Amino acid sequence: QKRELKKLKKTITQLQEELQTKAQNYKQSKEKLKKLQKQQQLFKEKEQKVEQKLVFMIAQSVSLSLILEESYKTDPDSLIEAEILKTMLQSSNKKVEEFTKKYAAYTKQITDLQTHAKELQDSIKSIDLKHKKMVQAQQETQKMLKKLTRTKKMYKRELRVLLRRQSALKNTLSKLNLIKIDQAKKAQRQQEQEEALSRQKIILDDQDLPQVKKHGSSYQAMKTLRYKGPKTIAPLASYRITKKYGTYIDPIYGIKIFNESISLKPKKPNAKVRTVFNGKVIYADKTAVLDNIVIVEHKNGLHTIYANLSQIAPNIHKGKKIKKGSAIGRVKDELVFEVTQKSYHINPIRLFR
Repeated sequence: QKRELKKLKKTITQLQEELQTKAQNYKQSKEKLKKLQKQQQLFKEKEQKVEQKLVFMIAQSVSLSLILEESYKTDPDSLIEAEILKTMLQSSNKKVEEFTKKYAAYTKQITDLQTHAKELQDSIKSIDLKHKKMVQAQQETQKMLKKLTRTKKMYKRELRVLLRRQSALKNTLSKLNLIKIDQAKKAQRQQEQEEALSRQKIILDDQDLPQVKKHGSSYQAMKTLRYKGPKTIAPLASYRITKKYGTYIDPIYGIKIFNESISLKPKKPNAKVRTVFNGKVIYADKTAVLDNIVIVEHKNGLHTIYANLSQIAPNIHKGKKIKKGSAIGRVKDELVFEVTQKSYHINPIRLFR
């Protein structure tokens, strides 16, 4: 969004500079076009008058020619009359030639004016279109800024939810003695994360996104135990991994997070969640942050955690012994799947892939 916004602002700047340089020409072109249109109208009126006179003179010349052709008398009066008619015809032909030249001149002037007017109209139209494009770009920028602000709020909200979910799951596992938490470091880490969320802002100008330079000093990557057991089935029949196990850095707020679980997006709605090994349910309850959670204990101190379930199967309860592949519940959104062994974390993907 910021890249698109930067591109749009660059376009606006270019258009503004171009329109600024052409502003004077635009004004002059508009004024000149008005004058040309007036001149064009004046020449058209003159052309029409000349045309009428030309038609009359041509008609007169034709009439005189016809009369001369019909004159056949040879008496003195007829000869004088014929000479007068010849003189009139010559005068008429001369006027026809004169009016023809005037008519051609006016026509040429009108054509030249039309060509010039068309050039001015095209120039004015081009500037008008660029101005319209600039206004549209400015409106689009305002929409993008609003969208970016909304996205920022949503992003921050989702990040807070993620951190709360992670913290809630750690607390649950700690209470069940499946992992150990250093409370002092946990409090320090949470404080630093909240300060980063409150302090860092998305810049809405042409600058790049803030670069990550420093992470919370309380950050510690969880010790991962290498899984050496047999491969098994996945908790979902068909899925897509949306969050992987391990360290990642939030690109906006610079918060370094160790993700102890993986998130699996089911390809079918309301998908069935199944246990990956034989075992015994040691926890099955609804929580405020992580919705429903089921934790199953297996051999060799291995535990599998299924969080964010939309519902728990009716027959699943604490103390229930279940076999591999048994349905423990359903998930609508994403399954958060975590694995621990003797207070250490295991990359869950190693169990079934």
